[in-house]
Amino acid sequence: MSYRLTFLGSGTSHGVPSIGCKCETCLSKDPKDKRLRSSILLERDDKNIIIDTGPEFRIQCLRADINHLEAVLYTHTHADHLNGIDDLRSFTNKNVSLPLYGDEKTIVEIKQRFSYIQLGTVNGTTIPNLTLNVLKPYQKVDISGFDITPLIIDHGWLKIYGYKIFNSAYLTDCNNIPDETYKYLKNLDLLILDALQHHPHKTHYTLEQAIEVAKKIGAKKTYFTHIAHGIKNDRDSKLLPKNMELSYDTLSIELEE
Repeated sequence: MSYRLTFLGSGTSHGVPSIGCKCETCLSKDPKDKRLRSSILLERDDKNIIIDTGPEFRIQCLRADINHLEAVLYTHTHADHLNGIDDLRSFTNKNVSLPLYGDEKTIVEIKQRFSYIQLGTVNGTTIPNLTLNVLKPYQKVDISGFDITPLIIDHGWLKIYGYKIFNSAYLTDCNNIPDETYKYLKNLDLLILDALQHHPHKTHYTLEQAIEVAKKIGAKKTYFTHIAHGIKNDRDSKLLPKNMELSYDTLSIELEE
C-alpha cells in the first residue's frame, strides 16, 4: 500500500524570507525560496498525521486543504515546532479528542506551557481537546495505520526525536546521529535530513555535513530540510549528488510501505 508525504514547511526557525533581511534568497522570486517553518503531512487510506505544529500551522493546513487529522507527532518543543498547537482546536470538539505523541520531556512541557488545554471546554470559548501520549525511543508503534518508530537524535545539547515512518526517516533539527539510531536507518527508501546553512552551527548540520551523513546512511533518495536563508534553491541544488535534493514547501512524494 502507498502513502503520501508532503512538506508543509521546510524552513528554519526564522522562516524564509527572514524579517528585515535583504539578502539574495530573501529577495528571491523563486517560490522554492519561500519557506514556512518545518512540518510534514503524512496521508494514508484517508488518515492524516502531522509532524510538528509550527507558528504557521493554520496557514499550512489551509494551503494543503487539510480538513481532518488523526494524530500529531512532535519532535521537540522549540517554538518553531510547537507554537501552532492551539490551532489543533479546528480538528477537535468536546466529544472528539486528538492524540498527540512525543517523548516524555515534550509531553511534560506541553502540559506546562499550554496548561489550559487540559481544563476542558468553557462556555463561549474553544480550546483544543487533546490526549497526550508518551512514546518510548526505538519502540515501533502503529498510529492510525502508520508504522512509527521514534529515533533519538542530537539537537546540540538536547536529545530530541526523529521518526522512522515505514521505510522513510524524518530527522530534522540535528547535528549528530547516535550510533543506536544509525541501526534503524539501513536500506531506507527516503531520508529527510536537517541542513541549515553553509557555515557551522552548534545545533544543526551544515549542508556540507548533511551531504556526508546522507552518503553514510545511503538512502535511495534524500531531501534536506530546516533550511535557512543562506541556502538558495537554484544555486545550491547544483552542489548536491544526484540522489539528493533540497526540499521545498508543498513538495509531495508518494511512497510504498
